[in-house]
Amino acid sequence: MKKRGKTFSFIKTHRNLAEVLTDHKLASLGDTYINFVYSLALSNRRGKPSGAKVKGGVLAEAVKKAGLRGYMPSRMTRHMLADAAEALIVYAWLYNYITLEESVAMLEKTDDSVEGFSQLLATIKGRIKFF
Repeated sequence: MKKRGKTFSFIKTHRNLAEVLTDHKLASLGDTYINFVYSLALSNRRGKPSGAKVKGGVLAEAVKKAGLRGYMPSRMTRHMLADAAEALIVYAWLYNYITLEESVAMLEKTDDSVEGFSQLLATIKGRIKFF
């Protein structure tokens, strides 16, 4: 695992998990990153290049299953929960809490996307430490 810290200059400092989960700009970048990771996992599982888009409902359920719902405001739509998953996963990668390869490996282990993303989010939650 690489040393933690800002690898990219555009990342702002977050004081806690709630700030990461509600960062809309991170979620925007995370949307693309998650689809890439998921596509790599599917490609490995199928043995051929595959592209896929992760549905927001899958990510929203994974957030709940991973025990992250309590870190966010009470009124959150499924879309907002999906954005939270996207923000956290890309944040963890940007800060070297998890590698691309680890993420792909977790997602390719199961056919159940909710379970795969839930495990990924729970792993990240356990690794991230704030000051």
